[in-house]
Amino acid sequence: MEVLDHYSPDYVRTPIFTTNAVEAAHRQFRKLTKTKGGFANENSLLKLLYAGILKASERWTHPIQNWNLTLSQLAIHFPDRLEKYISL
Repeated sequence: MEVLDHYSPDYVRTPIFTTNAVEAAHRQFRKLTKTKGGFANENSLLKLLYAGILKASERWTHPIQNWNLTLSQLAIHFPDRLEKYISL
């Protein structure tokens, strides 16, 4: 099985490693809370996380740059794996 590594072009690696929604949400939460010493109560933390996720979700709706090029490269790296999901 061929694996994408650091020799793969950026336009292939970037969409793969940045589109996982759970990891993106976790990264956003860490960014919001890592500089805070503490919270007065649970509601103050929840309000901060809610506001942060609203702001982050605006960026998540932007299209991926060079998606056609990325998709064609993935089809080369992983032959026969995309055909059942996407018509190329």
